Amino acid sequence: MGDQIDRRSFLARGVASGAGLAAAGTGLGGLLSACGSSSGGSSSGGRKPGNGISSATPKKGGSLVFGCESEQDSFDPAAGRFDESGVMYARTVFDPLTMIAFDGTVKPYLAQSVTPNADYSVWTIGLRPNVQFHDGTPCDAAAVAGSMQHFMNGELGLVTTQAISKVAVTDPMTVTVTLKQPWVPFPFLLSGGIGGQIGYVAAPSMIANKNGGMQPVGTGPFKFGEWVQNSHFTANRNPNYWRSGYPYLDSIKYTPIADSAGRAQALAAGTVDMIHTDLAETTLQYQNQSGFGFVDDLNGVVGEPDMDLLLLNLSAAPFNDIRVRQAVAMCLNLEEYKTVENKGLNPVSTGPFVAGSPYYNANSGYPAYNPTQAKALVQQVMRDNGGKPVTFEFGSSTSSNAVKAAQILQANMQTVGMQVTLAQVEQNALISNALAGKFQCYEWRQFAAVDPDLNYPFWSPTTDFAGLGISADMTRNTDPKIETLLQQGRTSVDPQTRAQAYQNLQAQFAQDLPYIWYDRAVWSVIAQGKVQNFNNPTTPEGDKGFGMIVGTVWPTQIWLQS
Repeated sequence: MGDQIDRRSFLARGVASGAGLAAAGTGLGGLLSACGSSSGGSSSGGRKPGNGISSATPKKGGSLVFGCESEQDSFDPAAGRFDESGVMYARTVFDPLTMIAFDGTVKPYLAQSVTPNADYSVWTIGLRPNVQFHDGTPCDAAAVAGSMQHFMNGELGLVTTQAISKVAVTDPMTVTVTLKQPWVPFPFLLSGGIGGQIGYVAAPSMIANKNGGMQPVGTGPFKFGEWVQNSHFTANRNPNYWRSGYPYLDSIKYTPIADSAGRAQALAAGTVDMIHTDLAETTLQYQNQSGFGFVDDLNGVVGEPDMDLLLLNLSAAPFNDIRVRQAVAMCLNLEEYKTVENKGLNPVSTGPFVAGSPYYNANSGYPAYNPTQAKALVQQVMRDNGGKPVTFEFGSSTSSNAVKAAQILQANMQTVGMQVTLAQVEQNALISNALAGKFQCYEWRQFAAVDPDLNYPFWSPTTDFAGLGISADMTRNTDPKIETLLQQGRTSVDPQTRAQAYQNLQAQFAQDLPYIWYDRAVWSVIAQGKVQNFNNPTTPEGDKGFGMIVGTVWPTQIWLQS
């Protein structure tokens, strides 16, 4: 579904920084597998025309306009709530310490190496020589350690500080990160995707600047040019970029267009050169249209895709009663929803992982569609409450797509006897209310992560920040079994043990039902025919990188055909 909640959610991935790790080039590639594709890498599902990969000789020059989903609140990795658009902004002016390779493993990027000690409680980050920030200062160990500490001192570092004991400069080109426990998937955290903002290295001058969030200084392929919020962000080629020959574009411009249909119209009109979208209608419109480059993630996912779901507040009525949660799960006609809302594109979902993932549990025990049983459960709850009906407010964002989806789900729930009132809530308020527990049921989209440990803050019952009035686990699920399984996934070196932990986690979610799943989002990136090689990143050592991940690509290797 397009135009779901804004992924700039404070913790709906921002504080997702108490998360994942795996050895960059240390043989722990099995910790992450490319789901649904034996070869890894982003996929266009076998569809041609133009899959965003070009073998032609690149040409320098030209300007690209990218129509993105949303505007950001800051470039500062320690403060900005980066969503898919935010990751694109960040990759333009910053570099992450690691990146995801085509086979789903983690490779060094800005870092030259990321290696653990014997029990994965200490990680050593070796840096590349002669890398400079845009202001000409060196990107050395002091700068990297300072950037990481800056992140930990910020509001998004709340969870990270619970896991990292110390960040120290070992020598001028080496940073040592000491953890409070073994943490196997650590390099995933540094890859700069959704939930990995600590991996972006900001210059000391940017950190010292009180307006640094508006004037980013990094090591990235492009230097900051101009930012007019809700209008455009432009950046110009970094002539001293440490990756020789890159980038190819003279400049890149991002134009936020929140409405998915409006983004597609801008592409058709030629006012933008590229867009990303998770609106099924747009993906179906362009997937076989000649003259455009196209890639989607329907058959190629690394880690987890975005999931569309109902977020329930288990600390308040009526969802503090498991029977009500069961009734909601049983009453949703997911196949009908798939046809009506998603034009048959988005696969039905009953958990956070998809078929083909090592973490997927095909026999999780999630309630099957059974409106008769759902109605009986609702009647039972009513009898136990003296005839009082099961009533609640169901909130969605204000976009037309979100409202339409909410109406379909509302009809299902009302069919079995629940009284459901719809409410449209501005995105920022929706997120704030969820964090503060001031809601009953929200339409939601979340959990895309290159490793499931990146979602630790949102699933763990321990991430309730006393005194702040917020909880990273917005469902307020207190089941201690969840924490046990999350720790197994975080600390186990054996890939099979990790996989089993997350399979068991899916089964436990099916018992607790803090989330009512309905489908997985399908992201696509679409470009005018002149836009070349947008889905073909490489590591600094020349290995093939993983292409599009939930609507994000790398701007570094893009070039324009004249």
